[in-house]
Amino acid sequence: MIKNFTFRNTRVYYKISGEGTAVVLLHGFAESGNIWDAQLNFLADKNMVIVPDLPGTGKSGLLKQDDQVNITDYADCVVALLQHEQVSSCIMIGHSMGGYITYALAMAHAGLLKGFGVVHSTAFADTEDKKATRQKSIDSIKQYGPQAFLKTSIPTLFGDTFQRRHPDVVNGLVESGKTFSGDALVQYTTAMMNRPERTEVLRSSEVPVLFILGTDDVAAPLNDVLQQVHLPRVSYIHILQDVGHMSMLEATEPLNNHLLDFIRACEPE
Repeated sequence: MIKNFTFRNTRVYYKISGEGTAVVLLHGFAESGNIWDAQLNFLADKNMVIVPDLPGTGKSGLLKQDDQVNITDYADCVVALLQHEQVSSCIMIGHSMGGYITYALAMAHAGLLKGFGVVHSTAFADTEDKKATRQKSIDSIKQYGPQAFLKTSIPTLFGDTFQRRHPDVVNGLVESGKTFSGDALVQYTTAMMNRPERTEVLRSSEVPVLFILGTDDVAAPLNDVLQQVHLPRVSYIHILQDVGHMSMLEATEPLNNHLLDFIRACEPE
């Protein structure tokens, strides 16, 4: 079922399906909630699954405000969605930028979470080199348009083996990028570039934390994320071989099973 609500005068759309413990799946940069379709279909037999199109994605309007939009604004939107659905606690999983949003929400609203996980994401802030790369991305989006930028950047998110075997999937994600405006991509990139470090969220977490990593991930490199997985009191760590940044598509069945096992671990006996 597709529903919507209003956040800061912006209409936000989301999918909701199933019953039971609420599981929220947050998509990443230049993705919509559709990136989680295989996970939603798998998990909704056992849980209530909520998948928003974050502001600026799909039919969801772009956030507009006088001050610069940051990652916390997107986290506030997710909190408002939970309140709209009268969900008092959930398990939250974020992919890439969705992981940054999950960390921001965990920092400010830890009591809402029974557990949380990040799929190809990091708690580290951007290095100066990474910030420079993001600024180049912003400049490219403004100069050449969002479609030209995504046509170049999206294929790099997949492992080489998957790219060779499934060019149709890669091209499909590139094609879906045509729905994004330059303003939305610039807003996301700026928010990611300016986000703070969130390792303290991991150190202080009183709930289990899931980490999904890919050996071929160039956007959230394995060695970077491995420096963080020991920080929580309880960690669940899965390293996917020959997988890049997009395990929802590259390793659907293993990811589904890892998510289900984590959800069960977070639920009360």
